[in-house]
Amino acid sequence: MSSCEAEYVAAASAACQAVWLRRLLSDMTGAKDSATMIYIDNKSAIQLCKNPVFHDRSKHIEVRYHFIRDCIVSGKIDVEHVSMGEHLADILTKPLARVRFQELRTRLGMVIINGQLSNGDAHRLLDGMPLRKKDESAPRVSGADRIGSLPDHPLHHVLSFLPAHTAVRACVLTRRWHDLWRSTIGLRIVGLDGPNCARDLWVFVDHLLILRERTDLDTVEIKFDHFHGDDDLYLKLRTPFALMCKVRVLTIHLDGPSYHYLDGLPLASRQLRILDLEGVSLGEDFLDFASCPALEDLKMNLCEISVDEISSRSLKHLSITRCYSESGSRVHVSTPGLVSLSLKLDGFSGPIPFLDNMASLESARVHLQDDCEDDCLNYESGVPYGVNNRNNNACENCDHVNDDCSSSLLLLGSISSAKHVELISECGKLMFARYLKHCPTFVKLKTLLLNEYWCEAPDLDPLACVLKDSPVLEKLTLQLFSKGPNHKVEMKGSYSSMERSSAISGHLNIVEVKCNVVDGSILKVLKFLCAFNISKLR
Repeated sequence: MSSCEAEYVAAASAACQAVWLRRLLSDMTGAKDSATMIYIDNKSAIQLCKNPVFHDRSKHIEVRYHFIRDCIVSGKIDVEHVSMGEHLADILTKPLARVRFQELRTRLGMVIINGQLSNGDAHRLLDGMPLRKKDESAPRVSGADRIGSLPDHPLHHVLSFLPAHTAVRACVLTRRWHDLWRSTIGLRIVGLDGPNCARDLWVFVDHLLILRERTDLDTVEIKFDHFHGDDDLYLKLRTPFALMCKVRVLTIHLDGPSYHYLDGLPLASRQLRILDLEGVSLGEDFLDFASCPALEDLKMNLCEISVDEISSRSLKHLSITRCYSESGSRVHVSTPGLVSLSLKLDGFSGPIPFLDNMASLESARVHLQDDCEDDCLNYESGVPYGVNNRNNNACENCDHVNDDCSSSLLLLGSISSAKHVELISECGKLMFARYLKHCPTFVKLKTLLLNEYWCEAPDLDPLACVLKDSPVLEKLTLQLFSKGPNHKVEMKGSYSSMERSSAISGHLNIVEVKCNVVDGSILKVLKFLCAFNISKLR
């Protein structure tokens, strides 16, 4: 192999290490640095790196070594020529005269520390070497190992943000870190590199857990973007381990062709505070929170819920987003201490959950989409609820609950104590339509966001009804025929007239209207809100 080929292969190997270190430092600091410089003393090798054309003399080099060319094109790596006499690596590879050795030692930033070496003569030899005059042309390098001298606690905290395999690799950066991975306060099992990485990663985690010290964990995160049924057993083994380590935050996010079952795993932990689930099937054993007295935050996204009841006296924050239920019965949610609720039933198959009254509720976001079973069938003919009853044309879905006040308040009655509410519905949702017959009073409501569903009746009965039953409402936002977040037209108004409709709260001072175009339906709403001086913002 010629010197050009040898330098080219060595540069490719250095580029691989540089890319890995860049990713590691980016994970730790979040910074995106400029290209990493690699110095090469062979100009032919530099031309080979920068020229994408395969010359006759390079076609026999293995394709994997041409990786450095991609790195240069993408801006991750750059190469620069360095003369033979400026190679810092000579101190590691060549026998040098004392003056040259001392010069390179100084440029590397090496310092002599107190302590005895195994070879005392070598120590005295280094001690006796005279210091060379400072070379102004040499790059400044600090001799202090500031990262390595950090206390263990912040280092454990930093390592807990890294995936498990990356955290172990990071511990080779300095000798003092070599065993830090054994006692980190967080464990992240992240497989985002394709369908074949899960099994190898689980094997790595098994070895890591065997060697790890038996210390408590603050967080455990399990994330895979290609998760299959064969991996369910690994998941069921690792989840109890996390609970045994007194984990406070448990995150399980799985993406695969089907839901992954966690049924049969009783959830018992006196330390667990936050539970974040995605892509899993949840049975009664896992959603039994009687043995989790500290649980405060529960998030379920794209999950299959196969229970009749979700109950927790300690829960303060609940989010159910795009979940699925095959059960024919209504899921009963009993969380008397809840402070915030986010219910986005996009793709939810089954009746809308039954919510017990939540006296401590501060904010509620309720979004009902197309797949819920509580539809008002007459909406298909374009006749809004409320008009139906006047024409004695009641919907069969609505009819059996029209005279049952407790049934009609399954949803809105349970959130009537909230101070901040968002109510978004597709046309035909029975839960909101029932509101016109049995209206709870929002005694604490300060801010309210509604969509066009509440403004489609000819006389705006739904909007008038909710405003009348919100006696202390201060701000109303109407998001009409525009899902946002960017709206083409935004209008804002404040109360500025002596005349106010009896349907409008006496405390209502600010109204915002967001839409894409001002047409007849928007003008109808603006006329209803004539007591407000509404002007266009954009």
